[in-house]
Amino acid sequence: MSSSAIEFARKNYPRFLDELKALLRIPSISTLPENTGDCRHAAEVLASELKRIGMEHVRLIETVGHPLVYADWLHAAGKPTVLMYGHYDVQPTDPLDEWLTQPFEPAERDGNLYARGSADDKGQVWAQVKALESLMAATGKLPLNVRVLLEGDEEVGGEGIASYVASKPPELKSDFALISDTELFAPGLPTLCVGLRGMIYTELEVRSSRTDLHSGMYGGAAPNAFVTLAQIIAKLKDENEHILIPSFYDDIIPPSPEELAAWKSLPFDEEHYRKTEVGSKALVGEKGYSVMERTWARPTLDVHGIPGGFTGAGAKTVIPAKATAKVSMRLVPGMTPAKSFALYKSYVEKIAPAGVDVEVRLISAGDPSLIRVDNPYIKAATRALHEVWGKDTVFIRSGGSIPIVGDFDRHLGAPSVMMGFGLPDDNIHAPNEKFHLKNFSLGIESVIRFLEEAAN
Repeated sequence: MSSSAIEFARKNYPRFLDELKALLRIPSISTLPENTGDCRHAAEVLASELKRIGMEHVRLIETVGHPLVYADWLHAAGKPTVLMYGHYDVQPTDPLDEWLTQPFEPAERDGNLYARGSADDKGQVWAQVKALESLMAATGKLPLNVRVLLEGDEEVGGEGIASYVASKPPELKSDFALISDTELFAPGLPTLCVGLRGMIYTELEVRSSRTDLHSGMYGGAAPNAFVTLAQIIAKLKDENEHILIPSFYDDIIPPSPEELAAWKSLPFDEEHYRKTEVGSKALVGEKGYSVMERTWARPTLDVHGIPGGFTGAGAKTVIPAKATAKVSMRLVPGMTPAKSFALYKSYVEKIAPAGVDVEVRLISAGDPSLIRVDNPYIKAATRALHEVWGKDTVFIRSGGSIPIVGDFDRHLGAPSVMMGFGLPDDNIHAPNEKFHLKNFSLGIESVIRFLEEAAN
C-alpha cells in the first residue's frame, strides 16, 4: 500500500496507543449517576482531539442523557459525505473480582489491550479518529466529506441520539454512515456486518399485597409476588426455547438460501464456541436451526435480573409484596418493536393469575436492520479490506443490536457500513474485556483505505 496516510499511521502508532490508553482510563459508565462527570470528560477529550486534528464545527450537543460529540470537514466538492459514528460510554465493570487487572487501568497481555471499553467501543472510535488524523496530516485534506457523531448513551438505549437523528438536522445530511462497533467473524478475517437484530427491553412487575408479610402468619393464604413472577416467566418459553407468545413469529423474514449457504461456509467450530466463548456444558436453542441462525436470524427472550425481596445474609421469612424482572427480546427482520411489545404485554396480562397486579413497561427499543450488499459503499469497503487484510471479505449478521443503524436509514436515508474490528472472544460487557492490538492498527489502516475508496 502506497498511501501516505497509512505510512503516517504506522509511524505514529505508539502515540496512538498511548492516547487510547488515556481515553480508556476515563470511567465513562453511562448507566451510573456517579459517573456522569466522567462521561462528559470523555466527550470533551474526544471533542478536543477532533479539533486538534483539523476537524471543524466541533461541539458538544446536549441531550436528555450524556452529550453528543459533533464535528465535520466538508471541503471535498463533488464527493460523497460519510457520517462516522461510535460511542464513548461503557458498561459497568462488575463483578470486579473477576478482572485480572483493573478495568480502567489498561494492561497489555499477549498482544491484547485489556480495559473496559477497549473493544466496545473506545478502541474502535479511536481507530476512526486516528484514521482521520492520518489523512489530514499526510495530505492536508480528507478524500471525501466527513461528519462525526459520537454518543454517550449507547449502552443505556441511546435515547438522546435517537431524538436528535429523528429531528433530521442539516448537520447530519450524509450519503452513508460508517459504524465501527462490530467484530470480525474470526481472527484475521475481514468482516462486514450486514444485519442486526432489534430489541425491546422491558420491566415486568408483579404486586401481590399492600406490604411485605410474615410467611408464618400469612404463608398459604397470601400470594407471593416472586412465585407469581416465576410462574409468568416460565410460561414465556417452552423447554425447547420456543417463545410461547401468540403470533410472535408471524412476520419474520427468513434468511435467503444463498445467505444460509454462505454462513455454512464460514470457519465455525461449534464445540470451540460452546467451550471457549459460552463456557457452558451444552448449547440451547430452537431445534432445526444452526447456532448462527439462532443468534443472527431468530428472535430471543431473555431474563436479565430479578431484583427485590430479601437477599442478605442469614434468614428473613418474608413474603414479598413486589417482584420485578428485567426481560428483553431480540427481534429479527420483519418484526417491529411496537407490535412485538404489544403481543408480549397482552400475553403477560392474559396469563397473570387473579389476585395480583401486573405491569409491563417498555424501557427501550430498536429496530432490526438488514443492509443490501450491492450498494457502492459496501463494495468500496470490500476493496479496502481486501487490500489491508489480504483476504476476501465475509458478510455476516450480528445477534446484537445497534438501534442507530435503523435511525440513520429511516430518518437520514443513509445506509450503514458496519466495519468493526473486535473479536468474538473480546469479552465485551464482561470482565477482562480486551482489544487485539493488531486489529487496532489494521483497523486504522482499513478506515483510511475505505474513505479513500469511497471517494472514488
